[in-house]
Amino acid sequence: MVGPTASGKTRLGIVLAERLGAEIVSVDSMQVYRGMDIGTAKATREERDRVWHHMVDVVDPAETFDVARFRAMGRPIIERSDRPLVIVGGSGLHFRALVDPMSFAPSDSQVREDVASLADEVLVSELLEADSEAGNHVDLANRRRVIRAVEILRLGSGTPTERAATPEARAIRDYVSEIPFRAIGLDPGRRNGDRIRRRTAMMREMGLLEEVSRLAPVLGPTARGAVGYRQLLPVVEGDISQDDGFAAVESATNRLVKRQRTYFRRDPRISWLKWDDDPAVRQDRALRELGH
Repeated sequence: MVGPTASGKTRLGIVLAERLGAEIVSVDSMQVYRGMDIGTAKATREERDRVWHHMVDVVDPAETFDVARFRAMGRPIIERSDRPLVIVGGSGLHFRALVDPMSFAPSDSQVREDVASLADEVLVSELLEADSEAGNHVDLANRRRVIRAVEILRLGSGTPTERAATPEARAIRDYVSEIPFRAIGLDPGRRNGDRIRRRTAMMREMGLLEEVSRLAPVLGPTARGAVGYRQLLPVVEGDISQDDGFAAVESATNRLVKRQRTYFRRDPRISWLKWDDDPAVRQDRALRELGH
């Protein structure tokens, strides 16, 4: 069960898991962090008592928990489970990291720091000198991706062209999975703007600002970038008003939804449910899609 934020995946996923006698594997890049509950819209404690959730609350927010570490921890859960599993979440990369033949080049914090200190034109020049076709595989206008490509290059793990030519890379481009699955997509489409507005207001009422304030001293670099937390940290620090902070949360959530929708819609393996505002109708359609 995948799709953009605020589409109702969590609740529907729980219903499906209960009907199938399954456990849930979360594919959310931020629900892995303990204490980040309201802002990541985690299932409630009562819901998690009803259905076991994997990959939720597995690390402290001070830790860096990238997609490579997510795969290393999550893939064995799928491979060793003797029960059905329902994968639920909005991170397309984390979903693919669990089911597809995806591995990750090594990383080195000192090399990354050295690379990140260089100007864009220097980085692009270094990359193109090593691989004249690098622009076919890396967005040279995206500084973050160029930094990572140069880091990989310096660590001896290949040029972008070399890495793109591997069987693994071809399988990923062709959406060939290692783990058999059936994927259902949930997307309210144009209705999502209203749902995000209501969701943001509800999070405010539930105490998201207080949660961010409590966690602020212990948020590591990954957790600090989470939507909702990043926008409210300036409120905690007294730099902007609460109203401005929550307006920024809503805007950032809308941008996230656009990225999620674009990512998931490229995957031909996902069957998209026809949307209905009634959760019971969505549940019925999902069960029929799964043959139940």
